Order: sequence, then C-alpha cells, then structure tokens
Amino acid sequence: MDPTHAPDFQPPNTHPPESPTVTPTLIPNKNPILKPVLADYLQPLDKPIDPLTSNSHNNNNNNNNNNNNNNINNNSTTRKQKIPKRPTQLEPFSSSSSDDEIDSHGFHLATSLDSPPKVHSFQIADLEEVPHGIQRQSQNLSTYNFPTHRLKTKMSSSHKFPLVIVACGSFSPITYLHLRMFEMALDAIREQTRFEVIGGYFSPVSDNYRKPGLASSKHRVRMCELACERTSSWLMVDAWESLQSKYTRTALVLDHFNEEINIKRNGILSKDGKSNLGVKIMLLAGGDLIESMGEPNVWAEQDLNHILGNYGCLIVERTGSDVRSFLLSHDIMYEHRKNILVIKQLIYNDISSTKVRLFLRRNMSVQYLLPNSVIRYIQEHKLYLDEKEPVKLVLNK
Repeated sequence: MDPTHAPDFQPPNTHPPESPTVTPTLIPNKNPILKPVLADYLQPLDKPIDPLTSNSHNNNNNNNNNNNNNNINNNSTTRKQKIPKRPTQLEPFSSSSSDDEIDSHGFHLATSLDSPPKVHSFQIADLEEVPHGIQRQSQNLSTYNFPTHRLKTKMSSSHKFPLVIVACGSFSPITYLHLRMFEMALDAIREQTRFEVIGGYFSPVSDNYRKPGLASSKHRVRMCELACERTSSWLMVDAWESLQSKYTRTALVLDHFNEEINIKRNGILSKDGKSNLGVKIMLLAGGDLIESMGEPNVWAEQDLNHILGNYGCLIVERTGSDVRSFLLSHDIMYEHRKNILVIKQLIYNDISSTKVRLFLRRNMSVQYLLPNSVIRYIQEHKLYLDEKEPVKLVLNK
C-alpha cells in the first residue's frame, strides 16, 4: 500500500524505517519467478557449446577414414547442435514431465426504477451462516488465528514449487476486479512458471491508513470474507494487518506471512510426504501501486529491495498503464525484474472501489460490480452513503 497514507509518514530519505524487516536467511525459496532468457546465459552463443557434439563430429571423420562401413552408423547417431539452457526450476514443463492430467487435445486440466435494486435475503445465504470448513477472522488481536482452512498442506506435483499469493489493500469495498486479479495471476503462474499456487490471501489495511472512503476495518474484513466464502475455493482473508494499532509497512506484512507459513508451520509437505518445502510468498498488486514505488521519497529503498528481491511481485496491468516501460526505467525494479511477473489483462476490467462508492452515494445500482453478499452487507450496514470524497480523486479513477 502507498506509504504516504500512513498517519506518521515521513520521507524515507530523512526518516528511514525503524522497524527492521526479517533477515533474508529466514525466507525460503527466494528464487526468481521468471525463467532466464538468452541474455542471461554466461556462455557465448556464437560457437559450438556442446562439447559432445563437436567430439562426435570429429570421431565420425576419423572413423570414415579407417572404416567406410561405419559411415552410415556414425551419420545416424550424429547429434544436432543446440543452445543448451542452464537448468532452472522455473522453466515450463513439457507434457511428459508434469503430474497434471492431460486431455485428448494435449491441454493441461486444472486440477426498482427510482432506486437501485436491492439484494434480498432469498437471493443468497444468510450472511451470518458460516459455510462448512470456513474459518472467520477475529475482531481482536488477542484472539487472532492465522487462517489456513484453504491452504494446501501437501503438494499436488513433485516437479513444481509452492507459492502463496498475498494482496494488500484497502478493499473498501472489495470488487470483482480484486477477485479476478487472483484468477489472472493463477493463470499466469500456471502458464509461465514452475510454481504451484497453494493459497491466496487478502490482507486489508488497518484503520490508521489515511485514505478517503475507508470503511471500518471490521466491515472491510467481513466483506472480503463474504466475497471469498461465496465465490472462491482457494482464497482467504487474513485480518492481522487490519488489527494492528498503527499502519504496517508492506514489507512487514509479507514478513508476517513468511513467519506464519514457513517458520511456524514449516512450509508444506512434498507430494511424497517425505520432506517439507519452503513456500515462496509474492505480493499481488495493480499497476497503480507499482507506479507509486517510482515516486521519490514514498517507498524506502530497503523495503523495495526486501519486497522485490526476497519475495517478488505479481503486477496486473490496468487500463492505459504501461508497466513494462516503467520497470525498464526504475533501477530497483529492473534489478529484480526476474522476480516480477507482469500480467496482462486479456479482458479489461476497470471496476474501482472509488467509483463503486460514488454509485452508492448517488443511489445507483452496483449490481454485477460486487458479489451479491457484499452488496447486501453494504445495504444492511448503510455503508458509504454519507461519505464525501474529493472530485479529483473520483475523476482520476
């Protein structure tokens, strides 16, 4: 989240962060999310790299001089020259090395006219009815428990590496775009990396985050829970950040997830159950948050290096943004570019919480912008009706 909204914000060049981040030795699986490209290989590309290819060719010439009968055999076993790749755990799989099921086509199978219409109780389940197996978050830090009800405890593939996705934000209110960001990230990770997503978390900010239109943290956490309970089978909500007495830097929030998953719970069991694997944790963010990292005296350099270098970032491009050009021009981001995965929206979704709040103040319909359970919760608690926000903020969204 944008550090400038912290009530005690001071430019990092004059007031460096006092709370240290966790030492990198306690963060497992810091390997980059992206596979290497040709420019990353250490060996030159304009000469034969494979010595076996060269030796085989020379041996064939000698054998041809000594015994013409071996000519056919030698030619048939001559190896073709190719550019070898440095072995890396992030290279995509071939169909022969994956544990995923494959279909017959060769594709991998993934395991009211005057006022807006209201969402009635008969349209959705009771908001206070907790679905089976769901763990709702406490509203008090003393009774807080880290949610694990949808976190995998054992890997499904023996060739992949575990990954947890974390989204920090205000979520005031949560929208379908927030949910879609996780699904787009899931698709990109499956297609472009050798990681297996074992869980996803929303981490709403505390009430100390200075931002117009910010509802109480208990309402925002509850709306996120309703959205995840009714629409997803793998997303969860962690209230730890929202229960803090002061604004918590994003670097420390990721350290919290690392402590809960890797230190307290010792990661995840491998597929054969014989060993524990360290879980890679990555921040999921929109293009607007990433652009704020380029503004001077907003993010501390040590926090950026900690987030991008030790954890990594999944960036979902928003309409009209050019994230790749921004990464090219930003020194720290370019340094850690192998740990940043840019996700392009194939179907653009421009829903924003700011515009949703405006619609609610104008008594306009927000149907199909939010899950029905969230709309009903907003109606029952009369949220966002009396809020006032700067016109510039609304127009910029």
